[in-house]
Amino acid sequence: MAYLTNEKLLIVGAGGMIGSNMAQSALMLGLTPNICLYDIFEPGVHGVSDELEQCAFPGANITWTTDPEEAFTGAKYIVSSGGAPRKEGMTREDLLKGNCQIAAEFGDNIKKYCPDVEHVVVIFNPADVTALTTLIHSGLKPNQLTSLAALDSTRLQQALAKEFGVQQDKVTGAHTYGGHGEQMAVFASHVKVDGVPLADKGLSAERFAEIKQHTVQGGSNIIKLRGRSSFQSPAYCSIKMIGAAMGAEPFTLPVGCYVNCDSCGYKNVMMAMPTTLDKTGVHFTKPEGTAEEMADLDKSYAHLQKMRDEIISLGIIPAVEDWKTMNPNL
Repeated sequence: MAYLTNEKLLIVGAGGMIGSNMAQSALMLGLTPNICLYDIFEPGVHGVSDELEQCAFPGANITWTTDPEEAFTGAKYIVSSGGAPRKEGMTREDLLKGNCQIAAEFGDNIKKYCPDVEHVVVIFNPADVTALTTLIHSGLKPNQLTSLAALDSTRLQQALAKEFGVQQDKVTGAHTYGGHGEQMAVFASHVKVDGVPLADKGLSAERFAEIKQHTVQGGSNIIKLRGRSSFQSPAYCSIKMIGAAMGAEPFTLPVGCYVNCDSCGYKNVMMAMPTTLDKTGVHFTKPEGTAEEMADLDKSYAHLQKMRDEIISLGIIPAVEDWKTMNPNL
């Protein structure tokens, strides 16, 4: 089997459902044979390793550990789902303090053991601020770290495909920006359904509002249906992201990235933007939309600022003006 690269991919939180699916997806997509599974829960990560070996992927070199030094040393690419999962009735924001503390330790491990890592993807919630915390603590350049935001866009795409009875890939431009979760900004003005602008499809404002609400509650709906938070979709999308950073096809769905942009009006946050993620890292442009869409994005940005300021008040990250003391790249 031909692999894209032989460089070490580290899966953090590999003993869980997302982590185990990420590892399997990486092998099935042929990204690298050298995958290290890291988790603090020994039986879980040991079991995942055994199952992957029993898949008998040709040429695979699967290792597992509960030791962060062993896990992080030599890692060139990292994807982390290593936070507490969301349970029914919880919002992503309910996980804020505990998971940001985990993110701080995660970033410290990167700085200590693998400062030469090429790219890091953070997917544990609330992903916008766990990723920001990781970036500050890791010392990485902003284009080297991204967070998972694509699920909001794929859920909007799914809902519109079902509404019009078309294959999902026939719906293009269905993107959400800003925060990942209930405060996302849903952009419809660039959507096309089988090449036809959504505005010309006769969709009522009331019906689109229902679709929008279903998109916003997409993660909660999975919890209600399956009794646990999403794991297949975040695993696949995040591995497609890290694959793009490894040199596979670019990832063009929105991802969370560090934004400090005077011309955009958004500063010192991680947020979903129109992005391209490839071998050179993540690159964003300014979103363009209707006045209502841009107002929704401004509200989402304000929410991200509020969460950022909360973790500053908790002492998990320093004040904005002191970020350079931890990460000179900011």
